[in-house]
Formats: sequence, structure tokens, C-alpha cells
Amino acid sequence: MRIWYDAGTGKHIRYGVAIGKRMRSLGHEFILTTRKHPDTLPLARFLGEDPIIVGRYAPESRLSRLRESLRRQIAFCRLFGDNPPDLAIMHVSVECARVAFGLRVPLISTFDTVHAEAQNRLTLPLVDVVIASRAIPEHVIYSYGARKVIQFDGVDEVAWMRDFKPPAAFDFKRPFIVVRQSEVKAAYAEGIVDVTEKIAEKLTLLGEVIYLTRYERRPRKRLIIPRRFIDSASLAAQADLVVSVGGTISREAALAGTPSIVINIFGKIHVNKYLADKGFPIFTVKPEDVTEYAKKYLGKRFDVKDPLRSLEDPVSVIERLVEKFSREHSF
Repeated sequence: MRIWYDAGTGKHIRYGVAIGKRMRSLGHEFILTTRKHPDTLPLARFLGEDPIIVGRYAPESRLSRLRESLRRQIAFCRLFGDNPPDLAIMHVSVECARVAFGLRVPLISTFDTVHAEAQNRLTLPLVDVVIASRAIPEHVIYSYGARKVIQFDGVDEVAWMRDFKPPAAFDFKRPFIVVRQSEVKAAYAEGIVDVTEKIAEKLTLLGEVIYLTRYERRPRKRLIIPRRFIDSASLAAQADLVVSVGGTISREAALAGTPSIVINIFGKIHVNKYLADKGFPIFTVKPEDVTEYAKKYLGKRFDVKDPLRSLEDPVSVIERLVEKFSREHSF
């Protein structure tokens, strides 16, 4: 079968590469598309992929987001209009959902960002099967219009962290702390105040701080700002502490046994609580409590081999669905 995966962010690239390896090993043709985005192209090339680039990330305004989304949809129509894929897979990509639906291409979507309301409302009603962590209450997924939900006993990041061996090594002074800047331009982040830089500055009293910015790399006093692409999963796995607002890097760190502090900005993040309940070192705290927790956990390593082994790999769930569809042409 010809399978299309559209990746809009760095996380989607990692997911898409993991899915693509499995699909190709089963003999399927796998088409990976992405857009110009600070996190997509450098990571794809680092992972050995050469995706088809369609459009760009344009978060300057609501109008720019809408206009660029429509341009991507038109470009996908040109790409696939005369020869649609047999199946599409995505992580709530608005453009992939609309084009797959319009071309009657069966669609699978992974899902874990409950607070991305606009994206979820625009995609989940068009999806044939939603694959999500058991951490997320089923009724929440259905509330966005999902028609069929399959849940697995794990989190998305297991797809690339279970057998992860950092391909990059770093020579930062120990202890070193990684702070990931909060998302500031996504639709779901409108009105959210970014506190990560101030917290990063405070943490310099405890060690060397690598501050991973999202959209610009201007120097900051006392903070290390990587000037070029850096593999954040490798960095998280080797750090003495990771601090973030609870996105992908927080779970990558915890799954690698690195203590991970989540600043409680976006409210309850189901998949993070799920990992904490299973014994992974991920701690959700108020902004004012970050330094206290950092002092407590800085430099500690956690043995997570057994709990990690017990988690289900979502790529295996996708594989079973794809194989069922290839035999029966239905889910």
C-alpha cells in the first residue's frame, strides 16, 4: 500500500520516522510530508529522512495560519489528486485531515494534546480511527467528534524512546539543566505568559542551563542558546534535569530516567500524570516551586527499564490497524 504521513512539528517527524520504518519493513510505500518549521527539517535530516516539503509554519496571526493552511491543502491536492494514497496517518494535521477526507482516503490519527481545541475540532471528526493513550479519558476524545477510538497502554513517545540510544553526545559542564521554552505562537498558547526564561535564569545558580528556544536564537546572559540544530531527545536523555511546560521533551526525559519538571501552565496533562503514576520521574509543579524541586532532583538518575518495558508501543497498534485494513479494506 501507499501510505502518507504528514508531519507538522518535530514530534510528528519523530513519530512519522518511527512509523515509516515499520511500514517500510512490511513492504509498504511510505510518503513523508512536512512543512518548513524550526523543528521539522533539521530533525528529519538528522534522522536520515528526506521529506517532501509542503508549505510553512505561519503563526504570525490567525489570518496567516488560515491562509497557509489553505495553501498546503491546495498543494496536497496537486500532489495526490491524480494518485491518492491508499491510507493516511497523522497526528491531528488539519491539512492532512481535510485532503484525506476530500479524496476519500482512509485516515488514522494519533492524539495526545487535549488543550489544542481548534486543531482537534478541525481534525477528529474527519478521522476514521483515533489512536490515543489510555491516560486520556475516552469521553474527552469523543467530545471533539471522534467516531472510533483505540487506546493503548503507553504514551506516544514510547515509539522512539523504548530502545533509544543517544546518537549525539554533549560536553556541557555538569550538572547541566535543559529548559525548553514554552510554545508561544501556537493557537492553543494565545494569552499564555511564557515564564520559562525567568525560571531558566534562576536555575543558573544550580548548574549550566541550556535554554532551547523555539523561534529565535538571540543570546541571553548566563544561558546557553544552541545556535544550530540540537537533538533534544539525546539532550534530555543525558541531562541532569529537564524543565518544560509539559510537552514532548518532558516525557522523553522521564522515559530515559532523567528527572523532568513540568511547569503547570496548561492545566492537567493526562499523559504526564499517567507516567508519574507508573513511577517515571516526571513532576508537575507550580512556577514558584520549580527551584525547590530542581534542588531535590538535580543529578538523580532513575532506573526505568522495567516500567518502560511494560508500556505499549503505539506503532505496533498502528501496524495492526494497517495490516487489518490491507486485508479487509476496513478498520
